[in-house]
Amino acid sequence: MDNIEYEVNGRLTTEEFIAVLRASTLAERRPVGDIQCMDGMVKNAILTVCARDGGKLVGVARSVTDFNYCCYLSDLAVDTAYQNKGIGRELVQLTKQQLGKRCKLILLSAPAAIHYYPKLGFKKHPQAWVIEGEDWHIYGEE
Repeated sequence: MDNIEYEVNGRLTTEEFIAVLRASTLAERRPVGDIQCMDGMVKNAILTVCARDGGKLVGVARSVTDFNYCCYLSDLAVDTAYQNKGIGRELVQLTKQQLGKRCKLILLSAPAAIHYYPKLGFKKHPQAWVIEGEDWHIYGEE
């Protein structure tokens, strides 16, 4: 894995983003069949870090951030053939390097990865709250 190259805010196509989500199993929890949504996820990400092996995307960290107070790491995906080789750790480290020193890095873990994130220094936060997009009509209406 010595030939893995990393790039911050480099080229990232929707097609290769979907491919690495599928190869990582994260596609199970992402709307990969909704191309318009996936395209928006790629185009509107504020910070991306990609890992490539010979040009092939093998890992990605996709974030939305203000660079100073908080950064939401919304996708951290590494192709299963490349996992356990330090790629995810490097993607997180390179993401953190782009942020101000007081900036919090926040993520929601995939169920299978809950034991991985503490190894990277993340702490579990019990006060997270989520409203699913399809539930917006239920809340806040009089």
